[in-house]
Amino acid sequence: DFYNIPTTVLSQVDSSIGGKTAVDFMGYKNLVGAFCQPSMVICDSNTLKTLPNDTLLDGVAEVIKCGMIRDNELFEKMGGDFSKNIEDIIAACITIKSQVVASDEFDRGERQLLNFGHIGHAIEKCSNFSITHGHAVSIGMVIITKAAEGLGLCKSGISDTLRHTIQKCGLPISCKFSADELYRVTLSDKKRAGDSVTLIVPEKIGNCVLHKVKTDELLEYIEKGL
Repeated sequence: DFYNIPTTVLSQVDSSIGGKTAVDFMGYKNLVGAFCQPSMVICDSNTLKTLPNDTLLDGVAEVIKCGMIRDNELFEKMGGDFSKNIEDIIAACITIKSQVVASDEFDRGERQLLNFGHIGHAIEKCSNFSITHGHAVSIGMVIITKAAEGLGLCKSGISDTLRHTIQKCGLPISCKFSADELYRVTLSDKKRAGDSVTLIVPEKIGNCVLHKVKTDELLEYIEKGL
């Protein structure tokens, strides 16, 4: 048995929950690992008071992600002074992730919704990991939402709303890498399944869906999102 005692926003709202234990391998994120659920997760929001701002923002990106995939009200809170509601926000994210994991522990279906914005893995890799996970996920969420809107897969205006919230929180919305660079790295990501990749697309704020595309179509999505 083991206990998780996460001390960052990122780990309290995301990585401490769900039982994924993985390590980077051959320069790629979380490529080798196993599922092992902790016996207990203890979150103390007082530990967040000492975080450097960039580390804090990595977690803020994950909160925005939770709001986008499952909770419009949570998303709207991130447009204000979220520090006043930090414990409620952490609790909401834990509830969302716990529900998703309980329905699909081994990541074969609904749990893939938690990968929204995870083209950010390619951004991390292209930057040689100088762009941290949450910052990369922020950019990834913007790319895929803009692409989905351009292709008519989601309601008009969602990408503008998302960009505004992300910028208001102090997170990035763009990167210097080309569509071809991101595409080539994404093809090596563990989330690729043969000749297809499952993208997480927001139909509206608070509701994302799984959208499978062929790998040769993925480049078009990235180009539209940049």
